[in-house]
Amino acid sequence: GAQIIDLMMLVIDVTKGMQTQSAECLVIGQIACQKMVVVLNKIDLLPEEKRQSAIEKMTKKMQKTLENTKFCGCPVVAVAAKPGGPEAPESESPLGVSELIEVLKSQAYLPSRDPSGHFLMAVDHCFSIKGQGTVMTGTILSGSVSLGDNVEIPALKVTKKVKSMQMFHTPVTYAMQGDRVGICVTQFDPKLLERGLICTPESLHTIHAAIISLKKIQYFRGALQTKAKFHITVGHETVMGRVMFFSPAPADFNAEIQENVFDFEKDYLYQEEYLSRDSSSSEENKENDQAGGVQLPRQQWALLEFEKPVTCPKLCLVIGSKLDTDIHANTCRLAFHGVLLQGMEDKNYTETFLPRLKVYKLKHKEGQVERVMDDYSVIGRSLFKKETNIQIFVGLKVKLSTGEDGIIDGGFGQSGKFKIRIPDGLKPHTKTLISVASKKKSKAGKGDTTKEDESSKNSSAQAVTISLLFKRYVFDTQKKMIQS
Repeated sequence: GAQIIDLMMLVIDVTKGMQTQSAECLVIGQIACQKMVVVLNKIDLLPEEKRQSAIEKMTKKMQKTLENTKFCGCPVVAVAAKPGGPEAPESESPLGVSELIEVLKSQAYLPSRDPSGHFLMAVDHCFSIKGQGTVMTGTILSGSVSLGDNVEIPALKVTKKVKSMQMFHTPVTYAMQGDRVGICVTQFDPKLLERGLICTPESLHTIHAAIISLKKIQYFRGALQTKAKFHITVGHETVMGRVMFFSPAPADFNAEIQENVFDFEKDYLYQEEYLSRDSSSSEENKENDQAGGVQLPRQQWALLEFEKPVTCPKLCLVIGSKLDTDIHANTCRLAFHGVLLQGMEDKNYTETFLPRLKVYKLKHKEGQVERVMDDYSVIGRSLFKKETNIQIFVGLKVKLSTGEDGIIDGGFGQSGKFKIRIPDGLKPHTKTLISVASKKKSKAGKGDTTKEDESSKNSSAQAVTISLLFKRYVFDTQKKMIQS
């Protein structure tokens, strides 16, 4: 409902100040609204001699709270909507309401409206009128509608003809974006549609998953983790959804932000969690951060997978929340907000659609050189398990800790060892290091394993390590390993 508001009033109990719910309203306002007026209510509860100073104090406090928001410097008005509370006699007149009306008049503006594009309306009330039909009232979010048009009710999978329309009890023949209107169509059971969306036939899509670009809400405590479930508010409904976060490849962290489009040709880096200043992804990040070196991408995305399909327009607002948080906990339940860039209509999107999404994980394996075979090849160990099929790794590039580049040539024996070809040949220094390490190892051998462990611990300083780096795309059905 917040997306139909052009000017909001944030009502605060002057005796309590900002509460958790007020903060959440403020967060939603910042996402979905442009202008705001703060109303301090219940001033009749303040003793008269201290009233003015208490109002001034709370006004200052509110202005400080709004300093870093888009509503910085907005008007603050003090009122008592119903002095004495619900039990007070009707003769008690409100305090400050006429001043509030004047402020609202001064803040009111004509929003820019556009009748082009598909008709889309958010319905918030539905009832039938005997002998007339069923009326849906709501706000037009985009496009326009005229008498005699066909409109679709996607939730019911039916199309109906517009018989008559009213705006504020006045019959009209046309209405457009931003108008508040009641539309009467041929009879259907109003209980089936308490609230929802209606639109130009076939203009809305029902989707099972979506790609969104998103930002974390700064007041949400805790990390946003991949595979976590959130309440996803989208279109005119809220459903459970699971998220997977991803960012540009590190070389593109500073690339220009792409508004309202998603490029399937690019490579994206899988993230265990949304990257933000306070994300705990690694100790190393924290150390870098102290040095001021942590690099965050300018834009991040998520794949949302819904527990049940949702009907919504493209580029609509998406809000992710943890609505199961204890309402009395002093914490913001809204976690992130974003824009829906691409919906997936196919029920089997995991097979038909996701392989197009090039999100990769970086894999890093390490092993050791066991011994030298000749000037151009060595035998390695500890990179693979005994049961690994080494064949699938043949041809991949590796690097020795001494600097040489090598290529995996194939398995060697039955215990997971393998042969590495060194096209440019081994450096003499490397050969010496390897032979010293392997001599120590064989000396320690002679059937005494504990000694061998001791010895390899000591010689690990000189052991030459092998590192294998590759990318694997998360949605690649063949699980191919890719090296740049």
